[in-house]
Amino acid sequence: MEYFKDNLKWERKAEQSLRILVVGAGIGGLAVAIGLKQSGHDVIILEQVPHIAEVGAGIQMAPNAARILGRFGLLEKVMEKANVLEKNSLRRYANNEELGTAPLMPEIGLKYRAPLSVRHRGDLQAILLEAARTENIEMHLGSRVLEADPSFEARVKLQSGKWLEGDVIIAADGIKSDLKRQIAKAHGIEDRSQPTGDAAYRILIPKEKLEHDPEALELLNTNAGMRWMGPEGHIMAYSIKNNKVYNMVLLHPQKEGAPNEESWTNRGDKKEMLDFYSSWNDLVKNLLTYVPEGDVMEWTLNTHRSLPAWIENKVALIGDACHPMLPYVAQGAANAIEDAGTLTMCFSITSNISLALQIYQHVRKIRGEAIQQSAATTRKALHLPDGPEQQKRDEAIRNSNKGGHNPDLWADTEWQQFMWGVDVMKDTLENWEAYKGEVEGHHLTPLNATIYT
Repeated sequence: MEYFKDNLKWERKAEQSLRILVVGAGIGGLAVAIGLKQSGHDVIILEQVPHIAEVGAGIQMAPNAARILGRFGLLEKVMEKANVLEKNSLRRYANNEELGTAPLMPEIGLKYRAPLSVRHRGDLQAILLEAARTENIEMHLGSRVLEADPSFEARVKLQSGKWLEGDVIIAADGIKSDLKRQIAKAHGIEDRSQPTGDAAYRILIPKEKLEHDPEALELLNTNAGMRWMGPEGHIMAYSIKNNKVYNMVLLHPQKEGAPNEESWTNRGDKKEMLDFYSSWNDLVKNLLTYVPEGDVMEWTLNTHRSLPAWIENKVALIGDACHPMLPYVAQGAANAIEDAGTLTMCFSITSNISLALQIYQHVRKIRGEAIQQSAATTRKALHLPDGPEQQKRDEAIRNSNKGGHNPDLWADTEWQQFMWGVDVMKDTLENWEAYKGEVEGHHLTPLNATIYT
């Protein structure tokens, strides 16, 4: 696989097969199920929906996640459905001026030994679903999990009233996780979200809508990300499905009185979208006219307070259930896959459930929450009103190509190093004894995450 250069040497098979119940068949749930099954565990997936359908829009697959999928034997298939971005273009909203560029492929692939790419979320989930079936992972659809055992033993209660038992429970049931609420309550915390004040339109423009517009068609056929920044909003856009669809995510202020519920399937209003972006450049306004009527999706962006713990006894949270991320640094799916890789490694090294889960949390919690927070920081930088702060930001972006800090953290080389350069699986393996000492209360050696440079 081009750009995937793996030097991790580890024993894939667990010393003891465990019965692991995974709650949720999203990207994180499917990834962790595949990794654990390949390691020799008995895995059962419990998914509340009766049918897994294609939802969402474009998502990024960064090197920190791509290398894990490579180890699971899935990267080649994932890349068949991918667009490989050569750069990200950072632009002013009003006049389309390019302030700077962030080089992506092939430089990023060579530097981090794994590719960076984009695709439709549904394509990635379909590949993972097919892989789960190929691995003969038992899957129960229409099986909503309501709660875990009150003492967080490895038992869960289904909506039907039936209880299922295992050795470990992994809750990958998303931002509305019932098990997350239960763990939060056990710590005396009410799990609730806080609106950021932002909402996002997600739109997909098919190629046939653009065929008579040379400028729009040229953009569709270019493997570059476009990031327009303006007052109270920004747009991230790129081609997916092998340049057959143009994907746009448009951040804007949440409407007064709009519901705070987070959902991928809420409909937006095309006229309201056009009105908000009416002062933006002609290219943006022109692209938005091609959006099919009724195809504007809109969802509210909320923040979530950090949980005191991601684990409780034999129950662990992963993905959006413990670190839901705003879209500003494109790390939601990637960090869910990091959770999957870390748990796979932990349960390959030991059958001690408590130790495995404690080290998983030790490796992932501080890092995951730091990336989660960086998204909120980036939001502020991208949405500045015209004025002195915006001018200072624009100048910093211009100078970033000369080695300076980029206020758009997704394009900042130092923050890229932290997001994309850390190898959580290798880090877990090489620092296992030190991490074991830490979680057991006796520090052994200085700890250093494995980073690709």
